[in-house]
Amino acid sequence: MKAAEIITRMVDFFYVKPLRRIIPLETFRYAVCGGINMLLGWVLYALLYKYVIRGCYLDLGFVVMSPHVLALAVQFVITFFTGFWLNRHIAFHGSPLRGRVQLFRYLISVLGSVLLNYLLLKFFVEAVHLYPTPSQAVTSLLIIGYSYLMQKYFSFRGCVDGNCR
Repeated sequence: MKAAEIITRMVDFFYVKPLRRIIPLETFRYAVCGGINMLLGWVLYALLYKYVIRGCYLDLGFVVMSPHVLALAVQFVITFFTGFWLNRHIAFHGSPLRGRVQLFRYLISVLGSVLLNYLLLKFFVEAVHLYPTPSQAVTSLLIIGYSYLMQKYFSFRGCVDGNCR
């Protein structure tokens, strides 16, 4: 049995009756995959920052990366690919699009999420004058919605579970 099949069965095990009435299976799988990838990102960031980077700056010649930004950059690269794999093989496994097309579209979608996150955070903090923490919470909820729609209808669009669109 492949890793994707094992993970899918584990995720589907928690798709119980009350949830079935509220949320479609594809959306549930997407939420679980996103949660897994988010937790992985947090753990990676902490481990990279504390044990790998250990306060070192990286001089690239044209810019110097501080330790926290360097940890974020490395963590982003890893979670970009794990997020793609989880979405491709668990949440939206029925897409007929080729892998490289999905990867390119996923990159566009993620870059859009990063840009939208930045713009919304600036808007809520600087224009609306909300505190940064609640602003980030609201922004995250909006980004999750944007990201789901982008993955479903752009990055991995097509036939899912025999359902073609």
